[in-house]
Amino acid sequence: MTEKTKTNENDPKAEAKETPVEKPEAKKTDASKPEAKPALKQKAQLGADNTVFVGKKGTMAYVLAVVTQFNGGAKEVTVKARGRAISRAVDVAEIVKHRFVSEVKIGDISTTTEEVTSSDGKTLKVSAIEIKLNK
Repeated sequence: MTEKTKTNENDPKAEAKETPVEKPEAKKTDASKPEAKPALKQKAQLGADNTVFVGKKGTMAYVLAVVTQFNGGAKEVTVKARGRAISRAVDVAEIVKHRFVSEVKIGDISTTTEEVTSSDGKTLKVSAIEIKLNK
């Protein structure tokens, strides 16, 4: 972008020169600081103690969560589920063991019954499982 200016403003016959005009710079962001982003849902819900809670998502989402925990240096990961998700938790443990991390051993498996209050206020008993995977 250029701007025309006269060398002598009082002289109407003076020659006009073009001088470059700088554009205002776009706001620069510091590359070392990540921009604030809205919180994204995780592929699997993780506990503070390397626990993966299995729910309604696809099996491979939970497998990825467990493998990520092991790749991050965890020596033990617990897979927990209750109700209809119990079979998916067993699938997750088996897939991790046989396909992705061959040195994983299935440790303690514990089953319990948990009491859950439904939305209409009734108390329900739901089966739960906890599978410990050791590397």
